[in-house]
Amino acid sequence: MPKKISENILSLLNSKIFCLGDLMLDRYIIGTTSRISPEGPIPVLDVKKEVKMLGGVGNVVRNLSTLATETHLVSLLGNDTTSKEVEKKLDKIGVDKNIVKDSNRPTITKSRFIANNQQILRVDKEKIFPLSKSTEKKIYECSKKEILKADAVVISDYNKGLITKNILKKIISFSKSHKKPVILDPKSSNFEKYKGVTIITPNIKELEKAVKKKLINDKEIIDASRKLISKYNFNHLLVTMGQLGMILISKKNKDVVKLDAEAKEVFDVSGAGDTVVSFIAAGLACSLKIEEVVKIANIAAGIVVNKTGTSVVHLSEMLISVSKNDYYLSKVMDLSEVEKVRNFWLKKKEKIGFTNGCFDYLHPGHISLFQQAKQKCSKLIVAVNCDNSIKKNKGPLRPKQKLNTRLQVLNSIPFIDLIIVFSDRTPLNIIKKIKPHLLVKGSDYKENQIIGGKEVKKYGGKILRAKILSNFSSSIIIDEILNTSF
Repeated sequence: MPKKISENILSLLNSKIFCLGDLMLDRYIIGTTSRISPEGPIPVLDVKKEVKMLGGVGNVVRNLSTLATETHLVSLLGNDTTSKEVEKKLDKIGVDKNIVKDSNRPTITKSRFIANNQQILRVDKEKIFPLSKSTEKKIYECSKKEILKADAVVISDYNKGLITKNILKKIISFSKSHKKPVILDPKSSNFEKYKGVTIITPNIKELEKAVKKKLINDKEIIDASRKLISKYNFNHLLVTMGQLGMILISKKNKDVVKLDAEAKEVFDVSGAGDTVVSFIAAGLACSLKIEEVVKIANIAAGIVVNKTGTSVVHLSEMLISVSKNDYYLSKVMDLSEVEKVRNFWLKKKEKIGFTNGCFDYLHPGHISLFQQAKQKCSKLIVAVNCDNSIKKNKGPLRPKQKLNTRLQVLNSIPFIDLIIVFSDRTPLNIIKKIKPHLLVKGSDYKENQIIGGKEVKKYGGKILRAKILSNFSSSIIIDEILNTSF
């Protein structure tokens, strides 16, 4: 697979996404059954564990969080204990949330009972009724503010009452007026209310409900899609078909993009649509071509259906999937993966070091810093600013080297064990979660200037101010290049 795909995947790390949709809690009560209840002809579930996950639009933001995207969310919850549980999970993955509370409806909860790897029952707790005018106004006003911060808009309509025709009309119009692409995941069969979105992503059953007929083959699917595109002014319609892959139909392109499913085995398709939507949004936010975006989304879908439950796709999984035997980015992981590896290292009594930087032209000074760090710790984690983060800190003319290039170089350095990309101005949130034993920066920083230093010292960690090599800095190198006549 060409490295171009890897470059496109890494470009997703620069995206800023606004999400609006039905938010819920997914519960999985897992166990075994070996007997029938004497009270009635039903199996008795011997519960072994219970897992709780964000569902609905929550699964979209979970997927986006693995890409280190800047994610903003507006949604509706009940004023109950479950809502607090949902909000804690959102805080954990770093979502910038704006939640409107409605005391008249419970927070939507879906409980799935699973016996011997087979779902035997689902129990839904919900109340579906129209929004009050005041609630609808709050949702729209909150959404407008968040849309202005974002590069793309995701609307996840689970048909639970939040995504009204009036809200949709206003948000689609507002987004388009500010040139923000709108990605819509439909659960309603009434596609009229989605009029004007950039791309709509129904699965085959949702498409059939929308056109009120069974679609037998690709031609019928394409013809039906083109009619909907024409009728409701969609730019694109992406039909997801499980093991049969997906088809992209576009308004301005007579050619159709047909992609075979990437997955060899399908264990669970729940949440796969959310994964597809997430990657499409991140891709369009970075101005990738729709054909490139859909290819990436198809790869992600192929990974997620090999997992159970509403799972997410990790950055390393995507990079390994497209690079095959070329592991030139093998050390790059997202935060949730790094946390798991860190916990494993702690069990092995490893001493964990951490440093960060832009590394926009790697030079001997950086290598010396990594070497000094590795002499004081057994495992070294390096955090790297994404392109947008560097622009925020150093201005619009930086970086000179794109993220993909910087990561390839860092990946080749033997002193580095793991690499993580961040989109914030500073790595403070990463430091708080990883809690390294050793925080490393150059001696040109005073100790009180080192981001995360106070936090590290508070739990007993140490700071290393590494000796710096004189006359080496990325800024000096860039200035020399710019001022050299060739």
